[in-house]
Amino acid sequence: MHDWGGDGHPVLLAHPTGFHGRTWAPVAARLVDAGRRVWSFDYRGHGDSDPSPDAYQWSEFADDVMAVVRDLGIAGESTLLACGHSKGASSLLLGEAREPGTFARLWCYEPIVFPSDEPLSPQDDFPLSEGARRRRAVWRSRDEAYASYVSRPPLDVLDPDALRAYVDYGLRDRPDGQVELKCRPEDEATIYAMGVANGVYQRLGDVRCPTLVVCGEHTDAIPAKLGEMIVERLPDGRIEVMPGVGHFGPMQDADATVASMLRFAAAT
Repeated sequence: MHDWGGDGHPVLLAHPTGFHGRTWAPVAARLVDAGRRVWSFDYRGHGDSDPSPDAYQWSEFADDVMAVVRDLGIAGESTLLACGHSKGASSLLLGEAREPGTFARLWCYEPIVFPSDEPLSPQDDFPLSEGARRRRAVWRSRDEAYASYVSRPPLDVLDPDALRAYVDYGLRDRPDGQVELKCRPEDEATIYAMGVANGVYQRLGDVRCPTLVVCGEHTDAIPAKLGEMIVERLPDGRIEVMPGVGHFGPMQDADATVASMLRFAAAT
């Protein structure tokens, strides 16, 4: 877990697949400046957390979230704002569906949801899985990795501070002097494949706390049309489109992200 400090109402930040809790750095800093108490964490298989022993069932990511809020003593806290991005948002939804009342409100940026009332099976040839398997895992240095990421899609759109945090804390030192991704490409591929079977869509009706679903204006992942389908299933859901960003919105525009979070918290 990562304690960003601050005072006031608590905020928990849950990261997407392939990243880690410190990539929230620009958002966390602004929330602290706005008078919030902020934490983030690394899911299993990401950052400094251990790999999954099982195969990355998405229910395990909900286990991680619930373990964090219990350890921090903020489960059921009436002022808690829980914010998730992509897989992070999905795990918040699954956790609240499983244990209603854990979260007073959920801010969900493009939660990964597959709109099917029937259970779906994992998909090993899911396009994101195939892309993850081809991801370069080893670099001569962190600076080399940063220079490569900042110069080409998809990570070239990230806030420089978010990208720097991704590189500095998302790579580990090797005995040969090189660095490698902490989230192993094969693990990331498995997470994407298992995501198809996450079952979030079928559980949305059990999420009764106020929930804001945010979609990026230029997303290629969870467009507003799908966001509206998600909101229709939520007992207390609403939708917002964040202008000028895509699926990496919270790591692209920290100012707009924090403004959206605080507006939502004030309204609920």
